[in-house]
Amino acid sequence: MVTGMLALAAGLLALGFMPVLPPGWLLLLMAIGGLMLLPFRTHPVAFFLFGLAWACASGQWALDDRLPQSLDGQTRWLEGRVVGLPEPGAGVVRFELKDARSRRERLPRRIRLAWHGGPPVNSGERWRLAVKLRRPAGLLNLHGFDYEAWLLARRIGATGTVKDGQLLAPARQAWRDGLRQRVLAVEAHGRAAGLAALVMGDGSGLTREEWQLLQDTGTVHLMVISGQHISLLAAVIYLAVAGLARYGLWPARWPWLPWACALAFVGALGYGLLAGFDVPVQRACVMVALVLLWRWRFRHLRAWWPLLLALNAVLLFEPLASLQPGFWLSYAAVAVLIFTFAGRLGSWRWWQSWTRAQWLMGIGLLPPLLALGLPISLSGPLANLLAVPWISLLVLPPALLGCLLLPVPYVGEGLLWLAGGLLDGLFRLLGAMAGLWPAWVAPLVPLWVWGLSSLGALLLLLPKGVPLRVLGWPLLLLAVWPPQDPVAEGEVEVWQLDVGQGLSFILRTRDHAMLYDAGARVADFDLGERVVLPTLHKLGIRRLDLMLLSHADNDHAGGALAVQRGIAVSQVRSGEPEALPAALQSAPCDSGLSWGWNGARFTLWQWTGAADGNQASCVLLVEAGGERLLLTGDIDVHAERALLDSLLAVRTHWLQAPHHGSRTSSSMALLRRLTPKAVLISRGRGNAFGHPHPQVVARYRQLGMVIHDSAEQGALKLRLGTFSQPESLRQQRRFWRDWPAMP
Repeated sequence: MVTGMLALAAGLLALGFMPVLPPGWLLLLMAIGGLMLLPFRTHPVAFFLFGLAWACASGQWALDDRLPQSLDGQTRWLEGRVVGLPEPGAGVVRFELKDARSRRERLPRRIRLAWHGGPPVNSGERWRLAVKLRRPAGLLNLHGFDYEAWLLARRIGATGTVKDGQLLAPARQAWRDGLRQRVLAVEAHGRAAGLAALVMGDGSGLTREEWQLLQDTGTVHLMVISGQHISLLAAVIYLAVAGLARYGLWPARWPWLPWACALAFVGALGYGLLAGFDVPVQRACVMVALVLLWRWRFRHLRAWWPLLLALNAVLLFEPLASLQPGFWLSYAAVAVLIFTFAGRLGSWRWWQSWTRAQWLMGIGLLPPLLALGLPISLSGPLANLLAVPWISLLVLPPALLGCLLLPVPYVGEGLLWLAGGLLDGLFRLLGAMAGLWPAWVAPLVPLWVWGLSSLGALLLLLPKGVPLRVLGWPLLLLAVWPPQDPVAEGEVEVWQLDVGQGLSFILRTRDHAMLYDAGARVADFDLGERVVLPTLHKLGIRRLDLMLLSHADNDHAGGALAVQRGIAVSQVRSGEPEALPAALQSAPCDSGLSWGWNGARFTLWQWTGAADGNQASCVLLVEAGGERLLLTGDIDVHAERALLDSLLAVRTHWLQAPHHGSRTSSSMALLRRLTPKAVLISRGRGNAFGHPHPQVVARYRQLGMVIHDSAEQGALKLRLGTFSQPESLRQQRRFWRDWPAMP
């Protein structure tokens, strides 16, 4: 039976690794084949086929519910009900609409919307909205957040921007939204948003700085509803009933064990409903239910059974849950604890068990964190050693009781005030730890290095005295200092990052690295922090010799401050140094400046007659091994005409499309003089400017240029000096990603 359950789990988990989904006839054939194999000894194969067929079918249903291509970018009036908790931000509110209807078109069942400058939106309300609809899409960068996978896992079939709207019906029984508003209105030492996250799973009120603090200390799981919170409440109820029974205070006619298990599950389920009963909460409730069932009736079975049953139950209910990183981390954490504590000889004192659990958890979760490309908290074991009991025993009880007693004057507010004060003290302590040990973003790790490091972590989790256990440390440290693939002498590695409607290039030689533009910063969404910095860290770059900002427009220089705060920058230059923040201390472009790094040549140019910021863009020519790349910023036809009279007007192999391919750039005179083989377009999908302009694209095609578009292909990697084809991240097929259109 164990092998069958493992095979079923393997089939269900295989969904996340599939580049494409099998056709329907093949899925039916797999299910029939599984039925035929079930009576024989090959039943694990049958369970695997069942799991794979069900997961693929579920994934295909989610894909079929996506917005049709014909409606992508179209504005439609639709009606629907707001579900979940809306997420208010700086001048924008984001929310989800369910069962949306339009007069003429079939729409996905669930749509995620953003309303800039709109009125307050509450859960349960019905709205009539004019929405510019978009198919699910997101930025695609090196080990970045996969927004498309996140949307699919939540079965969101479209996104959109609200242009206008009308409230049709107020909320009915929107008790969660009302409770959130009351919690946020309480004076709780400035931590009301943290209490709302802790009690209701609503983290929208937490600031970016608070999220970064939690990430640096490895305590994000404490501020979202997780299995720990739900299992804690269940454990308190179970222990209360057990204590009453032990001292004779429980009615003798009621068997205490089934009652303890049943009441504990009811408490866990109630907490889950308070938190919205989302997929992570469902996962936690299933786990608690199976542990309680195991405790009541099946204690003779090993502790692995509840974990395996919960894993299969969650995946059978929602196969797309495996697309979310939290799924892997939660089950990996429980598996580490079971492996560490189950079946050990001798006993540990409570404080030994607690400290070892945190230490070994840090080791055991290192491989999945590396595989998922997530930051690794250096202070995590120590921070969790203090924060987990602080939240579980001191903050959570008064927070839950305060929410329950809010109708009682002063009592509920007083309890929330106490919980907020305790939470504020914890945040101050975590802030001190984060200042000493910020989160570490590991560089790219080859698969064979990851495998050896995982083996090292497994060895370190084994009991003392196991042969070869000491080899775990050198194997584990391979992931900390993995072997690098250095850039060869005379070559330049070029990355065009996917920063939407903006621009950012990373260029590095064997011993040097520079950044050309840093993307935009819009409200609290900073692409320098979200995309550029993580990519620099993933490439193993810890210092920039030069940050060159073509000009001061937000889509080129908005993320520069975040980059400067997160990595050492030796020098900053810009085409508009006077228009940049003083903190950047930028030097001018210095047209004509040329230098060499490891056999590659770099040359700057700027039009002295520029009348605006776009024309003043600092242009960079990079030459390596006879192959050339020209980065042009946002120059227009007037600046291009001046460029034709400079030393940079030479045959170029790669051209960054001036001004994202706008109609006022990429003149035929420039293209004929440079004769590039390919053009690199950096732009946002469906941008409001219409970039690239169809006339410009027609010019590119007329001259036989290959078009590489970040909106279609994601981030792009190029080895200048090898005359090889670039690598697109979207070439790494995943079934939930739209395949790029052919240039």
